[in-house]
Amino acid sequence: MTSPSPDEEDGRAKRGTYPAGNRLMGRVVGCSGSKATVSAIAGKDGNGLAELWSVGRLISISVGANRVVALVCSMETATTAWSEADENVMHIEVELVGEIREGVDGQPEFSAGITRYPYLGAIAHRMRSSDLAIIYDPGVSDTAVIGKLTQDTSLGALIHIPSLLSRHFAVVGTTGVGKTTAVTLLLNKALKADPSLRVLILDPHNEFAAAFPHKSVVIDTDTLDLPFWLFKLEEFTEVLFRGRPAIPEEIDVLRDLIPEAKRMFKGATDTALIRRGPEKSSLTADTPVPYRVADLLALIDERIGKLEGRAEKPHLRSLKVRIQAAINDPRYEFMFSSNTIHDTILTTISHIFRIPGDGKPVTTFQLAGIPSEVVNSVASILCRMAFEIALWSAGGVRILVVCEEAHRYVPADPKLGFFPTRQAISRIAKEGRKYGVSLGVITQRPGELDPTILSQCSTVFAMRLSNDRDQDIIRSAIPDSSASTMSFLSSIGNGEAIAFGEAVAVPMRMVFERVSEDVLPRANSGLQPVHRGDPNTVDLGKIVMRMRHIDDTQRAPAPAAAAPAETVRPQQPSITPQMPSIDPTEQFDVAAAHRRLTDAQPAHQPTAYTPEPGTRPGPAAAAPRPELNSLRSSLLKKPLSSLLKD
Repeated sequence: MTSPSPDEEDGRAKRGTYPAGNRLMGRVVGCSGSKATVSAIAGKDGNGLAELWSVGRLISISVGANRVVALVCSMETATTAWSEADENVMHIEVELVGEIREGVDGQPEFSAGITRYPYLGAIAHRMRSSDLAIIYDPGVSDTAVIGKLTQDTSLGALIHIPSLLSRHFAVVGTTGVGKTTAVTLLLNKALKADPSLRVLILDPHNEFAAAFPHKSVVIDTDTLDLPFWLFKLEEFTEVLFRGRPAIPEEIDVLRDLIPEAKRMFKGATDTALIRRGPEKSSLTADTPVPYRVADLLALIDERIGKLEGRAEKPHLRSLKVRIQAAINDPRYEFMFSSNTIHDTILTTISHIFRIPGDGKPVTTFQLAGIPSEVVNSVASILCRMAFEIALWSAGGVRILVVCEEAHRYVPADPKLGFFPTRQAISRIAKEGRKYGVSLGVITQRPGELDPTILSQCSTVFAMRLSNDRDQDIIRSAIPDSSASTMSFLSSIGNGEAIAFGEAVAVPMRMVFERVSEDVLPRANSGLQPVHRGDPNTVDLGKIVMRMRHIDDTQRAPAPAAAAPAETVRPQQPSITPQMPSIDPTEQFDVAAAHRRLTDAQPAHQPTAYTPEPGTRPGPAAAAPRPELNSLRSSLLKKPLSSLLKD
């Protein structure tokens, strides 16, 4: 006998008529405030309803004109054995989720509350597709379909885009379950719903460049221009001390001298009077105003003294060496390029935060090539600037900051991580929605993420999690009425998630849409491989050049003919100095090497600052002179002790 359809079952439930041998799915034999027990019979001749029961499926229980919605949590037989000869009695435990009842307008509506609980003997039957559509309908406009419901693949999984963006969201799941692909889908849906949105992705694995080939600008170590004067004092000292604890005496010197260097750049002639006068200047060590490193070093030299007192001021000499080491490190070129002597803050903000966007609203900030001791400072300044732009634009600029591997920046242990980065991200999480800046958190270890940050994410997409601690964190965030849903977290498939929060009506188990092959995220998508195929034929020289942060165009030409006996002979690269001279008298005005831009629009060339009358102007930017190259080379070859004595 063919089982009746859900609509037929519902009609029979209301009329109380059921054919013999087909008792729908079962009857309620026990009920508490949050759970109920249903008894069902699996027929011995194969026409039973055992195959209709499945853990994780929604069923409905008829209570008068209402239908109570319940989630199957567990199942067991009345006995410990399965009988092939007789009918088997099953006991199914269900969790009460809500009910469908007639609304004010006469149309059925779903409510998370229950007005009439199931009575003993109430009929349990399959959930109709129309009821599932009512349950998972957010009931508002501006929704987007991001996948299909696991229980009924004919129904789309709907989310409310404004709630997703304004109240932050998180995507959690272990490695390889499809987090990055899911985020790509969510961002595409968000951009389609809100074209004016600007997205900044902190991408530590260089994966998102391939996901937005026509909508994004890729910023990597070659195209990054983030002047050091945009860094706050804590962020700048993180770079100088390379992640180690800072020395208080050196920090105090920088706090005093950096504002003086900024006044010198502006053309102030009597800095001594300014220091002695009342505190009327708005310049501090954290003010984003340009200054020259040469001026800072000159002020440090002034404190050291040219002839006497050197031995009594070791912290000043140590600070000077730290600054010189940083500006001559090729990995820090994005901070200490020649553009730092210009006020390029407008150009920097426009390029990073896509204002205007020029048809590319997404910025993928590739952090893989940035030195590990600087990543925290870069993440801090980007998140801080995103909040300030949204704040001072009075909501005119809407920004979404996506933090991949967020547990690196805001770990659960307050003693770990970089405090300014934690502070900047926490400010977005707590206050961002008031000003139009949102946060997207992606992590594979929610247990290692700051609980405050995760609690501020009002929508969570929980993919497969195998760690018990991580599961407990997500289980504590889901509403109690759907707590048993989290029991599936360790066994759901790739691309599948349990979504709950503000952007969805009720917690739902769904499968994300498939993303087309041409926009799938790929690791190291911004780096073209040197060779495809046999590793024995890979050009090792190119690999070494990249390790040394040297552009391939600066490599010396290969000799016309190599000796027959030579198999592999490393070539000595011709390294063109890309850092400013460490001599303060040159004022670091040497032009840096040409930077390539991934943006199709030509880079804006800022106008150099013109000093006020009566001040000594610095030399104009020019190509590196041979004598400067030789001077820099000779200084780099000197031992450190000789530099300290000079």
